[in-house]
Amino acid sequence: MDVREGGVEISVPDARDGASEGAGDGVFYNPTQELNRDVTVATLRAYREREPRASSYLDAMAASGIRGVRAASEGFDVTCADVDADAVELARANLARNGLDGDVVERDVNALLHESVFDVVDLDPFGTPIPFVDAAVANTRSLVCVTATDTAPLCGAHQRSGIRKYSTLPQNTDYHPEMGLRVLLSALVRTAARYDKAAVPILSHVTRHYARAYLELDARATKADELVDQLGYVHHCEDCLTRTHEFGLIAHPPDRCDGCGGDRLLTAGPIYLGPIRDADFVRDARERVTEEMGEAARAGRLLDALADELDEPTHYDQHRLCKQWSRSAPAMDEFLEALRDAGFEATRAHYSGTAFKTDATVEQIREATAESVSPD
Repeated sequence: MDVREGGVEISVPDARDGASEGAGDGVFYNPTQELNRDVTVATLRAYREREPRASSYLDAMAASGIRGVRAASEGFDVTCADVDADAVELARANLARNGLDGDVVERDVNALLHESVFDVVDLDPFGTPIPFVDAAVANTRSLVCVTATDTAPLCGAHQRSGIRKYSTLPQNTDYHPEMGLRVLLSALVRTAARYDKAAVPILSHVTRHYARAYLELDARATKADELVDQLGYVHHCEDCLTRTHEFGLIAHPPDRCDGCGGDRLLTAGPIYLGPIRDADFVRDARERVTEEMGEAARAGRLLDALADELDEPTHYDQHRLCKQWSRSAPAMDEFLEALRDAGFEATRAHYSGTAFKTDATVEQIREATAESVSPD
């Protein structure tokens, strides 16, 4: 069947013929990832302004070739790679269908990257991207784009799998989307550092059931050291939801919670505790979300929230806190305004409509927002 997306038109296998949104034979196009691809195009547009020399783009797991086709339509010198011969044929046909130039190769991306260097490499595998990250960071000049769909290992729900894949200890907390993103960023930062490179997150987010990160590479070892210094640990109380964090590669977990004195504490790390985006760059990308994008409205809202989000390493869920306190949840804007009136910083977080970030402690949040609760 034919699909139109972002100003291009491609052919994809009909879902009735075996295509699906998961893994397995016959998977060529995932319609639920259109938002991901729209944000990618906006990011590529903004990055071209930031680094005009970045011209070559590798769609590392091409499938239908939709990412490569859309990048080629933006003027990038595109290479599409896939290990599946049918996918290679389809990606080549879809480039030709849109009158676009591009190389399409039937190759394992790790082998290809050890022979070639690209300005931008886009990793969009099913599951974890980790098997491809070493080759990507070692052989990319400017920007590595990474999707991870294995959210259960990332956020600690499947903890042993998360430990194996990401070489860190994830914990399943109330802020599990952010836990997953920061576990992913930690692995990417540490991998790049092995090559004396800094992988700087300029835009990253969690949407639906995937995490997505765009990392600008810096070849200075001193910059890599700065990123490693942004790794550390989060200590989370399962009873009162208090959390603290510390920078460094050696954890010093407290014996008791500072908030309630309890001993049911979880420690996660080393995770990335630094900024998950460059706010100015996110605003530049937001300006490049255009009407032909099928998910333009959602992409705009996502990037707006991400640009304004506080640089705090965890977020709170308003409904979870109010349930903990046996309160009804007020309107979010009213809730956040109460925090600001009390002298704290507070913003929405992009993870969900009830997620927010603040520099206040749990007890300070409770006290500051007590009067914002509407009577039943």
